[in-house]
Parts: sequence; structure tokens; C-alpha cells
Amino acid sequence: MPTRFLLLARHGEQDLPPETPPGTDPPEAGLSARGRRQAVLLGERLRGVPVDAIHHGPLPRAAQTAQLVSAALPGVPVHATELAGDHLPEDTPAAGLPPAYARLLAGFDPAERADGPRLTAAAVRSFAGPPDDGDRYELLVTHTFLIGWLVRDALGAPGSRWLGLNHHNAGLTVIRYRAGLPPTLVAFNDVAHLPAELRGTGLPPEYRL
Repeated sequence: MPTRFLLLARHGEQDLPPETPPGTDPPEAGLSARGRRQAVLLGERLRGVPVDAIHHGPLPRAAQTAQLVSAALPGVPVHATELAGDHLPEDTPAAGLPPAYARLLAGFDPAERADGPRLTAAAVRSFAGPPDDGDRYELLVTHTFLIGWLVRDALGAPGSRWLGLNHHNAGLTVIRYRAGLPPTLVAFNDVAHLPAELRGTGLPPEYRL
């Protein structure tokens, strides 16, 4: 039975200026020294996995992460795609949501509310299903919103459940897709390849375990 193993990795930690407000993700920001180390260790974790392709979003933090990971996977093609970008996966209605989630959604403009769900739906069609022929291992280096959406989709959870799934930088999630069977969440937010001092979701330090 042809199987797709979709490996989802969030980009490494961003290099943010000290004055950056909490929760802000400047699009031009690349990786910090910690983020580069996270990406290198993720690549070492995947060494020996028969990865067929690496796909990454267009922002520097995703592109740099994919480049560092690919150094451990020689010969594996690397593709940039807007489908793996940092976009709003669904224009989730704010009614009934916790205030913090409602404030997050209020920060997106009308164009982002239209374009994000369109790109996310295209990403699901492209990556979230069994392959046509033969097994496939594909790595998607992306952002926490899309990972949360794909996990939610795999579990058949309500649309709003993408909110609150905070993925570690360079954490690894694996979803298995086979024809005629529901998706299987093989691993979620696995950071076994990262030492404790390199683990983090971008949330304040008190949320780090």
C-alpha cells in the first residue's frame, strides 16, 4: 500500500533585535545562532531517513533551516514553495474563542484572511494524502500555523483547533497517509534531537519545560 510519510519541521529560532515586541515575527528575520544549531541537529536526526524531497517556505528563517538540514541529506532536492509559507490557515470566527486567540486573529488584514486559507487548502491537496505510486518521505520546513492545521486536519478536529498548537523550533512531527485509511499521527513536536537548552516554542521562558 503506497504510503506518504509527511515530516513537518518548524524553522529554527529567529534572529530578532532586542527591541522586537513579543509575538512579533519580522518576515526578513533569518536564523539566530541557536536557530542554526537547531537546524543542524534536525538534519543529523534525519540522516539515514530516505527523504525524497525537502520543501520550505519562502521566508529566510525557513529557507535557511532547509539549507542547513539538507547538508545532512546530500542529493535530496530542495524546493521553495509559498504553500509552506507563514499564512493564516483559516479565517476562524472569533466568536466563542478565548480573548488571546481573538486578538491574534484580529491582527490579520482582509488580504491575509483570503490568501492564507487558499494557500493552506492547496498545501493540504499537495502534501496531505497518499502518493500515487510507491512510498514517499517528504520534509516540509514551515511554520507553526501550518503544522497545527495539518495536525488538526489529520485528526479530523474542528477547524479552530489549529489555534494553540505551539510547535518547537526545529521540532519534528510525522503524519502517515495511506489510501483507504485515516491519517496516522506518528509523532508530534518531537525534540529528542535537541538538548534542553535548545528547546523552545517562541513563547515566554516560563512556558519552557
